[in-house]
Amino acid sequence: MAKQAINNPNEMSFLDHLEELRWHLIRSVVAIVIVACGAFIMKDFIFDTVLFGPKKMDFPTYQFFCKIATFFGVESEFCGDSLPFTIQNRTMAGQFSAHIWTSIWAGFIVSFPYVLWELWRFISPGLHTNEKKYSRGFILVASSLFFLGVLFGYYVVAPLSINFLGTYQVSSEVLNEIDISSFIATIRSSVIACGIMFELPIVVFFLTKVGLVTPEILKKYRKIALVVVLILCAVITPPDVTSQIIVAIPVLMLYQASIHISNIVVKREAKKEKRNAK
Repeated sequence: MAKQAINNPNEMSFLDHLEELRWHLIRSVVAIVIVACGAFIMKDFIFDTVLFGPKKMDFPTYQFFCKIATFFGVESEFCGDSLPFTIQNRTMAGQFSAHIWTSIWAGFIVSFPYVLWELWRFISPGLHTNEKKYSRGFILVASSLFFLGVLFGYYVVAPLSINFLGTYQVSSEVLNEIDISSFIATIRSSVIACGIMFELPIVVFFLTKVGLVTPEILKKYRKIALVVVLILCAVITPPDVTSQIIVAIPVLMLYQASIHISNIVVKREAKKEKRNAK
């Protein structure tokens, strides 16, 4: 074993890899905590402006749909003065817990590029030189897709969900008094779910690189993927057709883009094999 270690001085043992991973995770957690502390201090902005923004009828999404409805001469709930529900806290530590957890999730979202960078630093030493070359811009592209998904979740999915669920009543005898944890969870799940969904092209890229996915497979199961996307959209959006279609369109576009990306990767791998065969 000692002789083998001398012949391969750069080779790390399993425990060394675990130790290396531990430090990457520690640095990622520290970054999240630092940003979370900043978010904790910026309580007024995080809650009054960001989280409670979709509750106000002057929110950009509501104004946009209101203008569309006005243009076509159709009455719309998006043109109202206020949403008919209140946000309340029913537990002693409810508001403090909401403050803590919201700060942590904000820390994760803002620190996402750094967390990706730490993950890349752990993975990249095991890649070949050409694989590193083809994977340049990974952090930039993955972070951009994630933030694009976050913005889509915040400005499209979350307000549509809040507007629908906040105004829905089974009877006029029942008032909508939403608990703060439920309200924040609706926004958080919409934002995080969309952020992760928008990483689909990156996932397909790496799955194609390792040979688990091909363009033919993606095309073959496109109809099944359509059904899965619609089911997923039904889970993260209000149960109305319009909202599901609005969410499904960009996801299906990402799926089509993933097919194109997979095709590019396969062609590059084929060219590389031909060069190696010569």
